Amino acid sequence: MTLPVTNHDPAFEITRASHVRMGCTNLEKSRDFYRDTVGLVVTEETDTAIYMRGLEEACHHSLVLEWTPEAKAHRVGLRVKRESDVLNAERYFKAVGIEHERVEVDHQGPTLRFRDPVGTLMEITSEMSLVERRMAAFDEFVAGAPQRLDHYQVVTYDVQEATDFWTGLGMRMSEYTAKDGTDELWGSWMEVKGNTHDLVFTNGRGPRLHHFAYTVPDATHIIHAADVAGARGFGQEIDRGPGRHGISNALFLYLRDPDQHRIELFTTHYQFIDLEDEPIRWDVSDPRRAQQWGMPASRRWFFEASEFPGEVITEPMLTATPDTLEDYLAIH
Repeated sequence: MTLPVTNHDPAFEITRASHVRMGCTNLEKSRDFYRDTVGLVVTEETDTAIYMRGLEEACHHSLVLEWTPEAKAHRVGLRVKRESDVLNAERYFKAVGIEHERVEVDHQGPTLRFRDPVGTLMEITSEMSLVERRMAAFDEFVAGAPQRLDHYQVVTYDVQEATDFWTGLGMRMSEYTAKDGTDELWGSWMEVKGNTHDLVFTNGRGPRLHHFAYTVPDATHIIHAADVAGARGFGQEIDRGPGRHGISNALFLYLRDPDQHRIELFTTHYQFIDLEDEPIRWDVSDPRRAQQWGMPASRRWFFEASEFPGEVITEPMLTATPDTLEDYLAIH
């Protein structure tokens, strides 16, 4: 296998992970979870949607909870630099045969929705309505006090194809996992904003959204979020952690919401800005890639994720059996 090469002159300029739209079967329960157990700010509520954001964020929303009879991951959102980038993306997708559609979206500027080659449902926008940042409202910091949306992780049946597509659009691979002794991709961590990742693809049944992630101020907020989850009856929904990843070097906590969508809270990772910097490679058999210390993840963390509406789930081209918490406990 050949490692993907970043196109530094893409057809349009992506600037960061921006927002995510999640289908929820009970908006009130989901709002309460993300506001009171996670600590996000409610920007606006309607009969069919709730808009939320982190404390640092000046844009109207980074999480949109949309009422739906079936819990799905509706869209993964990215920002582009200018309105002209939306137009350029539209022209590019038409030329290469990518399904796409211009849509009008509340509180967003020009928005283009599309489906990437492995079935990830995406949207890009060049602007949003602005609201007041709450980063200095320390009296309003609750639970994990999430600061800003940082990245997404998508499960895909073909990591190589997904990575080729997104590096072709300007994303840089900061770290990757590969079959031992090879560059056969099992996971790729890609960025555009200068830290380790905006968009991650890992091998498995897909397309499915594994999680979306918010940064928190420090390690104490990770512990406090876990304590609040326990106090509010969500202790069993701590899906993984606290722990420290090898990849990205972040301290993390994963939680499941009332519809079993997964959110990660983490302390921010290192910079990956300079173009001469090389991606870090991890053998897929090395357990330190997933956690530097602590127990391995459970089976549900490895194998459960949120489906995209209308997308057929495909078995992965590569197969592997991860070391799970259940396996660890069975032999210790």
